[in-house]
Amino acid sequence: MKIRPLTPDNYPKVVALLRQAFPRSRYEVQLVEKLHKNNKIVHEWVCIHCNTIVAYIAFSHAFDGKTVCGLHLAPLAVKPQMQNQGIGSELLRFSLRQDVLKESPIFVLGDPNFYRKFGFERCALPICPFDKNNAHFLSIRNNTSHDFTVGYEPEFKTGR
Repeated sequence: MKIRPLTPDNYPKVVALLRQAFPRSRYEVQLVEKLHKNNKIVHEWVCIHCNTIVAYIAFSHAFDGKTVCGLHLAPLAVKPQMQNQGIGSELLRFSLRQDVLKESPIFVLGDPNFYRKFGFERCALPICPFDKNNAHFLSIRNNTSHDFTVGYEPEFKTGR
């Protein structure tokens, strides 16, 4: 398996992967398509096995008002037949070691049991606009000490 930055020629394969990984939701596909279409800064990697993209991860800006205060991890996807083999975990570990992410606070709305294995902790501050009581909102390298609602790129709000 090889982990590589997403390239434009692999973009259609990522869209296909997202459709497979989230069969009951168009949200993830639409999110990635809109982020790309609107030229937003997104840090993305894919895991390739036998010339097939089997996993994808993306990070986009998190905001305190108009100031970038970190990154949001979303989405993380693994081909259904390749799930539960540690591929998503390896892709996440790899991405967290990359220079572009190493110093940034990273926020994720997801399963606490999964993300705690990588050092994520429940986030008291900032407040997530999509998660009542921040029950599934976690962060790593977060030293926020003031109360605010974290902002997302506008593309996240459509379709929720």
